[in-house]
Amino acid sequence: MVEQFDVLIRNATIVRPAADLPEVGDIAIRGGAFAAVGGSIDGQAGEIIDATGLLAFPGVVDAHQHWGIYNPLEEDTASESRAAAQGGVTTGLTYIRTGQYYLDRGGPYAEFMPEVLARSEGRAHVDFGFHVAPMQLSHIDELESLVDEFGVCSFKIFMFYGGHGLHGKSDDQSAFLMTPPGERYDVSHFEFVMRGLAALRDRRPDLADVVSLSLHCETAEIMRAYTEIVEKDGSLQGLEAYSASRPPHSEGLAVTVAAYLAHVTGMPNINLLHLSSEEAIDAAVRASHTYPELDIRREVTIGHLLTDFHTAQGIGGKVNPPIRSRQDVEALWSAVEAGSVDWVVSDHACCKAEKKFGDPADDVFLAKSGFGGTEYLLPGLITEARRRAVPLGRVAELASRNPARRYGLATKGDLAVGLDADVALVDPDVTWRVRAEDSESAQDYTPFQGFEMECAVARTVLRGTTVFRDGQIVGDPTGRYLRRPQG
Repeated sequence: MVEQFDVLIRNATIVRPAADLPEVGDIAIRGGAFAAVGGSIDGQAGEIIDATGLLAFPGVVDAHQHWGIYNPLEEDTASESRAAAQGGVTTGLTYIRTGQYYLDRGGPYAEFMPEVLARSEGRAHVDFGFHVAPMQLSHIDELESLVDEFGVCSFKIFMFYGGHGLHGKSDDQSAFLMTPPGERYDVSHFEFVMRGLAALRDRRPDLADVVSLSLHCETAEIMRAYTEIVEKDGSLQGLEAYSASRPPHSEGLAVTVAAYLAHVTGMPNINLLHLSSEEAIDAAVRASHTYPELDIRREVTIGHLLTDFHTAQGIGGKVNPPIRSRQDVEALWSAVEAGSVDWVVSDHACCKAEKKFGDPADDVFLAKSGFGGTEYLLPGLITEARRRAVPLGRVAELASRNPARRYGLATKGDLAVGLDADVALVDPDVTWRVRAEDSESAQDYTPFQGFEMECAVARTVLRGTTVFRDGQIVGDPTGRYLRRPQG
């Protein structure tokens, strides 16, 4: 009897995470999951996709996005998930918090999260989930309910908020973060969050491996002092000035503090986000050697891997931590090649030009922080990896498997029987240049403008259904909210 499938992808060059070399073969999909992967598969299907000459990657798990930070969450969920699908991303994990931006409200997450889910429901073109930041002491008491009621098992600390807002100096922290009177968002709060998560892991051994804490590592006091120095001196401009105002050793010091706090509180599952400099990577690697009991993971963004403060297109490339020097870019790639980076993300934060740029528009210190880029994550990573002879199997680890495993996405991240049938089919023989107007994102500029890509996503398949093909989004939004940890 001939076996029946929903979809058969024929003659793909299959890229498995950590595989030494891709192998040409077929992929069979049934009921939204992989039914068979590799070799010549006998069977019939309602849809047959000829993938001759195309690379088949696991759907990308872009584990660091910011839907709703500058635009209404319901709008970003629609438009920015389209950009994600355009780039071969099938799962987006978004950081969210109380306070200014996002929903512009404080209070308990028991009231906040239902609104988050309601605003995003039915609008996404890719599957999605949320990371949550405990901003006030009462949020620590909500950690277990965030896991059980809302499927959130990953949390975040913004270390630089101690004396800074999102874009610069902040003298009224409580107003910015909308925290209760008398509370401080400082190192002691970071400690208490870690102790709360450690206690949760002790109470719930079933969550011990999947509950993790991510940290944005910059030091507010150093940034405040150096911003004053750079602005007073005036010799540096643009992204170079912004990098100097938030110097790399600010990252390194924050990494060291974070690791020591994790050590003394017994909270081992630590993710160091968007490491941007040689100093930050060095501090992160040293922390792992110093505290071997910690399970420290290291993240880098595609923006920091592809651009430096001379090559990024204008101050639209302002982001925290800043775009750095070419020396830092090379250090990050050395870490990728050495296995010292665990995953690569976009840190996608759609900020339209009308909000991004201040008056005057060329003053980097008046610009908003963050930019989009999820649509360039996989093409950019493959392009530069091939130039540097980094194996494609390593790319699949960085873009898909590693973040899926860390963040409790048991059905994502690999081309394997039983997992969600998420596939990014990539044409390795197409060369094109980035133009903001070609993106599905609502953002109308990009610091990647003019960058040459040497591959292109030809088709994105989400749980067996094509959501992007030949340059176009296909069909209505079918992305699902992912409650984690998945079984």
